[in-house]
Amino acid sequence: MSGSHTPPGSDSPAPADFVGRKTALRDQLLTTRGRIGLPRLGSLARALSQVVTDIPDVRSAGTVALYVSIGTEPGTGPLIDELDAAGKRILLPCLLPDNDLDWAAYDGELVRAPRGLLEPGGERLGVSAIASADVVLVPGLAVDSRGHRMGRGGGSYDRVLSRVPAGTFTCVLLYPWEIGVAVPVEAHDRAVGAAASAEGMQRFS
Repeated sequence: MSGSHTPPGSDSPAPADFVGRKTALRDQLLTTRGRIGLPRLGSLARALSQVVTDIPDVRSAGTVALYVSIGTEPGTGPLIDELDAAGKRILLPCLLPDNDLDWAAYDGELVRAPRGLLEPGGERLGVSAIASADVVLVPGLAVDSRGHRMGRGGGSYDRVLSRVPAGTFTCVLLYPWEIGVAVPVEAHDRAVGAAASAEGMQRFS
């Protein structure tokens, strides 16, 4: 569900060389993720959960929006469990046919959805429900030193981030080696305020 770039209505397609560089970088990052063994995926997910739950913004939040990881994405299962145990209201995304994201509150159960995703089965709250979150944790493949993230190319999270009120803590969840990467940036890309990995959290000015 990671996604970024070229939102609906964009009439300025990126040059072919720009798209090529972005595609090559995305392929490289996904290949590296594919080499992570299952035991390490689990240990990294547990370490990531500890880092995120220790962030002051997260500790003080009433509502946290995040996502259910799939495949070799940095695992969010332990994090969801920890946030749930801490009594946080958790918003999880539901993918719409146009790649936009609806939201529903997590009630302890997840249901299978298209594209191999797991989603909450409760009442859909609408795409604007993301504005009610105190903390927004998003997926990505990399982030540069200024907070510009790169996703999988679907545009989902650029739209999500455009609905997040100014001042809300936004953070991309990555592996340590994916932070500080030179990411090709387009004018419509939405920066995040921080990045977190199993090794710690970095804020962007």
